[in-house]
Amino acid sequence: MSIKLIKISAVYFALGVLIGMYMSMEHAFSLTPVHAHINLLGWTALTLAGIIYHLFPKAAETRLAKIHFWGHNIGLPVMMVGLTLFVYGHEQFENVIAVGATITVISILLFVINILKNVKAEG
Repeated sequence: MSIKLIKISAVYFALGVLIGMYMSMEHAFSLTPVHAHINLLGWTALTLAGIIYHLFPKAAETRLAKIHFWGHNIGLPVMMVGLTLFVYGHEQFENVIAVGATITVISILLFVINILKNVKAEG
């Protein structure tokens, strides 16, 4: 689980950097919210989750970890596609953003519950 999260976070990092480079080259910054969310929720959050799961393998083996992994990696792309279409003027995709965001938030809350329940000091 931990290695999968770290590897997929690297993909999000590449996407975020490529979006940033595109915006810089085009001098068009309408994708700033997409760029920021991919870098924060994709690269940073999933890298840290991967590190936490690596350090605390019991937490990584739980059902909560699996639900977090899949929910985060389904919800975030759905939210980002909806947000991309929305910022380009397709307002009918606002509900897609809401669905993706809800899945992502629920997944993150399950991650928090997992950490609170299953991350313990060895001793």
